Amino acid sequence: MKKYNIPIFVPHRGCAFDCVFCNQRRITGSPDSVNASDVRKIIDGHLETIPRNGARVEAAFFGGSFTGIPLEEQNELLGAAYEYVKSGAIDGIRLSTRPDYIDERILDNLLRYGVTTIELGVQSTDDGVLKASNRGHTRADTVKAASLIRKYPFALGMQMMTGLPEDTDELSLRTADDIISMGAEMVRIYPTLVIKDTYLEKLYFEGKYKPQTLQEAVSLAKRLMIKFEENGVNVIRVGLQSTDEICENGSVTAGPVHSSFREIAENAIYRDIIEDDLKDAKCTRADVFVNPTEISKAVGNKRFNIMEIKKKMNIDIKIYPDKNLKKREVRCVCF
Repeated sequence: MKKYNIPIFVPHRGCAFDCVFCNQRRITGSPDSVNASDVRKIIDGHLETIPRNGARVEAAFFGGSFTGIPLEEQNELLGAAYEYVKSGAIDGIRLSTRPDYIDERILDNLLRYGVTTIELGVQSTDDGVLKASNRGHTRADTVKAASLIRKYPFALGMQMMTGLPEDTDELSLRTADDIISMGAEMVRIYPTLVIKDTYLEKLYFEGKYKPQTLQEAVSLAKRLMIKFEENGVNVIRVGLQSTDEICENGSVTAGPVHSSFREIAENAIYRDIIEDDLKDAKCTRADVFVNPTEISKAVGNKRFNIMEIKKKMNIDIKIYPDKNLKKREVRCVCF
């Protein structure tokens, strides 16, 4: 089933903390707050462009810590979106918030307004990384929030970041294990970017923070994607969505920014699989068969996988479709 989110950004609303990496107004490109009238205009505008045809559509409050907003304001925004749920124009409401802004009272209220999905901004489950990032919550807060949410009929999503201050690949992989064990149904993976006008930018210029390189971030992201997928957790985003601000010439000072970050991570996964299959091959040419829907990932962005395998293994490969193969399953025929 095709799914659509109608994004409604509430930049930095409800959050009492300034995480070292955060400048939500630059990240979302939405400097202003929204009210009920804005919510209706945004939903109406998107519904004009979304083909239903059995698709699932949700209004999505992103960009701040929604459940930290004063309750009266929450209800104003939720009430406007809930009108569309009750009329059948949309199927539900999703929102993102912090783990320490969840309790039974909050969840009871969200349930009343048709909320279907809650995404927790976990970022890391290592207390040292959380402290260094000035997150203001702990691993225990995340465990408690996840446990509470799973007692309700909400879908549980989590968001994690890689490359935070004091973070390592091993700690990020442990965070992934925690996210899996806490019962998340979906996850977003965000490599840390140094955004202008943040404390992280100050640390970067002082030489106290070293961001991941693009290659390092991709290498870790592909391991995380495989781990989540093998454990039934849907990876719904990898890398921040590109905007006029989130791009090489926008508000990103440093870090692994790329407009096709997920694509190059997917490409890297296929390159590893093909190279592993050909590692003992004694040939200079091979036909590689993959599922028809996966051909572009196997070929790589701008044929990068084909060129890299030629350079590394001295094997010319051609990619062909085979509908009998599953996702990430390859069959290599050497000549």
